[in-house]
Amino acid sequence: MTLITYPPFNRKITVFILIASFSSSMWILLWLGNAMTSDYIDTKIEWTKEPIKRFIVGMLVMIVYTLTIVYALVWLFREAFGLDIGDIGIMLYTSLIITFVISLFMHSRGFLRSWRLAEVEAEKAKQESIKANYESLKNQVNPHFLFNSLNALTSLVYEDQDKAAKFIKQLSEVYRYVLDSRNKEVVSIAEELQFLDSYLFLQQIRFGDKLRIKNELKEHGGSLPPLALQMLVENAIKHNIVSHEQPLTIHLYESDRKLVVRNNLQTKNTLGEASSGVGLENIRKRYEFLSDEKVEVENDKETFAVKLPILVMEE
Repeated sequence: MTLITYPPFNRKITVFILIASFSSSMWILLWLGNAMTSDYIDTKIEWTKEPIKRFIVGMLVMIVYTLTIVYALVWLFREAFGLDIGDIGIMLYTSLIITFVISLFMHSRGFLRSWRLAEVEAEKAKQESIKANYESLKNQVNPHFLFNSLNALTSLVYEDQDKAAKFIKQLSEVYRYVLDSRNKEVVSIAEELQFLDSYLFLQQIRFGDKLRIKNELKEHGGSLPPLALQMLVENAIKHNIVSHEQPLTIHLYESDRKLVVRNNLQTKNTLGEASSGVGLENIRKRYEFLSDEKVEVENDKETFAVKLPILVMEE
């Protein structure tokens, strides 16, 4: 710019060097100084929390700093080196306008950068929170399953020791699956069905003809949360009467890409019984973490059904 505006063949070489030094000093100080003051203000006032205050303070500091630097350099080169700068007023206005435009661009960039960073951090925190909640949900399942199984075993020991022995053997196989799947978000339907067969064997040892199972589910390429089917069967047994006079029938089948667990409704009088806090709500929340598809519940006062969407998980 100095070569174009003040070519050296029109002036003495010393004047050309002074003009080049003046221009370079001004724009280096204005650029670096405004950048450093902007960074410092960012540490005191955050764009994402107080954007208007940050903008006003930033622009005021820019104006004061720019006017101070320009006036100081003009005085220095005029008084110390005798350089004819020209009209200082025009120079102040020109420098201020150019710096204002650049600062406006940099402020916009800083705001967008801060906003984007805040969005990324918020999303990261959200995902970590969801993951922690999901781990908490999974950790609820294992103690819940073991607690109910041991309760059933306690009753069975006094009723039929041979059945109790069979129950213990199958329980060890079942609980091995529970332990193997505890760190998995989903399992294949084939794995879940194999586990469910063992679990249903335990329940039919316990209840005999009072519990009737009609399982039409077949191996499938999809996935679902671990122990989801087992928890639905367990809920049906827990909340309904299971007796010779009123046998409980549980029907498992597939319909419209959903696994359905349906049972006849003969609800127990559970007044005063404390809820364990797991079960259907646990399954719903785990599906919210894994998929946009919702768990469907149907209750027509004669039958109760829960439909679990079949998940297709990418490897």
